[in-house]
This record gives sequence, C-alpha cells and structure tokens, in this order.
Amino acid sequence: MALIHSILMGAVAGMRAMTPLATVAHAACNGTLPRGNGAPRLLSNRVASIGAKALAAGELAGDKLEHAPDRIVPAGMLARIVTGAIAGAALAPREQRGLAAVLGAGAAVGTAMLTFDLRVRAMRRFGQKTTGAVEDAIALGSATLIARSAAPRPRRMAWLRDR
Repeated sequence: MALIHSILMGAVAGMRAMTPLATVAHAACNGTLPRGNGAPRLLSNRVASIGAKALAAGELAGDKLEHAPDRIVPAGMLARIVTGAIAGAALAPREQRGLAAVLGAGAAVGTAMLTFDLRVRAMRRFGQKTTGAVEDAIALGSATLIARSAAPRPRRMAWLRDR
C-alpha cells in the first residue's frame, strides 16, 4: 500500500512541484509520516517545513501569472522529478525508498505531461486563472488526502478487536 501513496504523491508533483514536498514536510514535522519511513531527516526540520510551504505558496501564486513558464520546460520537469522522488520515498518504508523514489519521479513526469495538455485545452475555454485555481484545489486536496491516508492509524484496543 505504501508504494501506492508514493505513486499518487508523485502524480501530485506533476501538477504542482512544491505541494508534495510541503505536504510531506508538514507531516514529518507533526510526526504523522508512516513509521520506519524513508524521509530524509531534513524534512522534519521546522525551518525546512516552513520554507517548503513558502515555496509551494509562491508556486501556486506564480502559476496564475501570464508569463509563467510551462511545467514541461526542463527546469520545471527537474523540480517535479526531484520533489516526486523525495515525497515518494518519504511515504514508503525505509527498505523500499529507492523504488518509491523512482515511482514517485516517474508518476510526476507522466502526470506533468498529461496535465499540461489538459490545462492548455481548459485554458482556451476558461482562462488561466480559473483553470489554475481548479488545478490548485485538486493538487492541494489530493496531497492532503494522500498524506492522511499514509499516516499511521492508532491501534484499536484489544477488547474492541475481540468483539
């Protein structure tokens, strides 16, 4: 199941490069990443978490600008690959973090290409700001749900299990 979370968070990186990193850093600071995860220690640093959130907010705002670069330019793709890999590794068990990083990065590339095409089509009809806001909502909502789904659940008390 952990690799599914890695793939899905990588897919979010294809839409918004910094959102998965900010989400995973937030979870790391709050101690809600899965036990034995493959997250780099830096993610649990408060300053790193705040920085990742600031970068994510800047990306969300910058995406609505008329001259914002396409997500498929080399720098944009590199950012998506890196953040998809880091977020993917962070959500997987430590012994699977290499595979999870590759899956997260791959999902980011595939999703970036797909969502770029969809966004270009939608912008013709609805404009840049509207389509950007909808994509932001999808990315933020998805990242939040994925992180919550990956979080460890409290164990039920033994007497509840025996019923």
